[in-house]
Amino acid sequence: MAFCVDIGGSFMKFGLAPRNGEAVRQVDQVPTPAHSWADFVAALAGLCARHGAGQPADAPLAISMAGIVDPDSGILTAASNLGGLVGHRLAAELTVALGRPVRVANDADCFALAEATVGAGRGHRVVFGIILGTGIGGGLVVGGRLISGAAGITGEWGHGAIVKTMAGSPPVAIPRLECGCGGVGCIETFGSARGLERLHRHLTGQGLDSRGIVDGWQAGEALSSRTMSIFLELVSEPLALLVNAIGPHLVPVGGGLGSSAPLVAALDQAVRALILRRTEEPLLVPAELGANAGLIGAAVLALQP
Repeated sequence: MAFCVDIGGSFMKFGLAPRNGEAVRQVDQVPTPAHSWADFVAALAGLCARHGAGQPADAPLAISMAGIVDPDSGILTAASNLGGLVGHRLAAELTVALGRPVRVANDADCFALAEATVGAGRGHRVVFGIILGTGIGGGLVVGGRLISGAAGITGEWGHGAIVKTMAGSPPVAIPRLECGCGGVGCIETFGSARGLERLHRHLTGQGLDSRGIVDGWQAGEALSSRTMSIFLELVSEPLALLVNAIGPHLVPVGGGLGSSAPLVAALDQAVRALILRRTEEPLLVPAELGANAGLIGAAVLALQP
């Protein structure tokens, strides 16, 4: 038995995991005390007390949340919507405060762990789960275990100066924009949902949202189709490079853009045309676990020895 929490900027989902990630069930949801450490600890303690009747007092708790957790120091960074928690040694401090073992992982990592163990990637040894949503993220799972690199940064394929200045046929100038990470030319500036909107506006002057662009592309609308063609080129090239580098057997795709099966299929085709491994089987596939992936991934993490 374990407790699991998926922490968002507005709400915290709280769940119970009696056996494994697949059996997790959400039992509560409360507002996230994002700006007060003391209130955050009190909220977690209250949830555990409210739903822990009959459970061991030291039942473990695992947390899925935005930001980067350094595996050596345990300190949380890069979580602007959770300002009251940044700088804390989350697992160590919460273990003492709550009197139970606590594990903490990035939400994209929990997504990847969930999809690798009980979702689309189950049965595959190397799974790279990617998020195409408001931002771009990812997590690497090998043999059912998360891989956490130096400073806790692994699978962040959306960052680094990789956007080229020309793309498409005929070529079109693509500006190298500043990214929220502090870099310039990151794929996230054009490859995320907000990035797709930014790209479409740059190419056409239209202010469509990402759903409207994808719908227009599916309907054969010329301007949206041109934008999507360039989008797929911009995203598939760095993703193919990463696939060649880490060799995943499968790449589940989540996030808002990942919910479009035609988009995932088109990106899969573009990536498979660029990688060294030749396969007729899909490599990129839609994620299966939806909005529950973070909670499920935390449950899997909590119950791993």
